[in-house]
Amino acid sequence: MGAMIGTIGIVFGQLFNAPIKDFFPFLAAGMILWSFISTSVLEGCTSLIAAENIIKQLPIPLFVHILRTLWRNTLILGHNIIIFPLVLLAVQKPVGLEALLSIPGFALLVLNLAWLSLILSILCARYRDLTQIIGSVLQIVFYLTPIIWLPNQLPGRSNVYLLDFNPIYHLMQIVRAPLLGQEVSSISWWLSGGMALLGWCMAIMFYGRYKHRIAYWL
Repeated sequence: MGAMIGTIGIVFGQLFNAPIKDFFPFLAAGMILWSFISTSVLEGCTSLIAAENIIKQLPIPLFVHILRTLWRNTLILGHNIIIFPLVLLAVQKPVGLEALLSIPGFALLVLNLAWLSLILSILCARYRDLTQIIGSVLQIVFYLTPIIWLPNQLPGRSNVYLLDFNPIYHLMQIVRAPLLGQEVSSISWWLSGGMALLGWCMAIMFYGRYKHRIAYWL
């Protein structure tokens, strides 16, 4: 992760003519968070499939397997996040108390990943090829989301389509912006909270309808 951030930072920093002091911390936080999000979603798709033997032998709630996946990726995130303060130290960028807002932001991010992983795990248990489609969609979302490019580099009304209507951008902002000493817009908080509430309502209904069929699909 550190080598990838350093390589992309040097190359794209020159291509975009972005200030290193701003671009490197933005890139580091974005790449670390994106790695957590994308891996959690992809592994969430196969979490029930990977736990097939356990599901068929033990009466453990199926959501436990989703939690196992999220916890594993959270531990990996804990290792990768060490890179971020090193980047701040390298570019001599201070961290303020506003960085503590990233904690509730991360909790809200995990809530959204949990309901999304639950729904996708059930769908992928039924339709196994769906995992490859989701992987391709995530690659597209990576380039449409400001991770390796700065939002202020967008021209004109592109902000409306690539930022305001991009749920991944808002989920990342509630964690990344406080770490960078930036203010999180109320829109990002409200949209992230709304997605968590609506998503969990759908996930509970979806899970309640199909949970008894999952063992047969596996």
